[in-house]
Amino acid sequence: MSDRVSSEGTTRRTVLVTGAAVIAAAGCTKYGDESGGGESFVPAPASPTKKNGSAQPPAGEVLGTTSEVPEGGGKIFDAQKVVVTQPAKGEFKAFTAICTHQGCTVDKVENGTIDCPCHGSKFRIQDGSVAKGPAQRPLEAKRISVSGDQIRLT
Repeated sequence: MSDRVSSEGTTRRTVLVTGAAVIAAAGCTKYGDESGGGESFVPAPASPTKKNGSAQPPAGEVLGTTSEVPEGGGKIFDAQKVVVTQPAKGEFKAFTAICTHQGCTVDKVENGTIDCPCHGSKFRIQDGSVAKGPAQRPLEAKRISVSGDQIRLT
């Protein structure tokens, strides 16, 4: 790179350095400060909530309520690709809604199984294990928590 002097007496290097300084200074403003100067503003990371003095991770996404999941059956939460079952009263399990055979989404829970419409695979609501092939692997278990009547993906 050359340091040629322009007709105004400014070198190319001076222009580049000055431009970089202006850009750097523009990034050091407070949120809402239109003046272009001041300190930099970096929001603090969210801290975990505390319960009984111990740090708790933030609660997961709410899938639905316990009343949506029938005893001896289940419900598919399409948006999250999760199926929640209730094999016995008050016992909730969750699995991926993606069949392990060829990746289709399961479409119903009935007669104690989670059923895939593509090739007829069926999985047990108790543990996601294969009840009927062609799938050979169980559905992947998902972690959930139940608090009151809310079911959360964790």
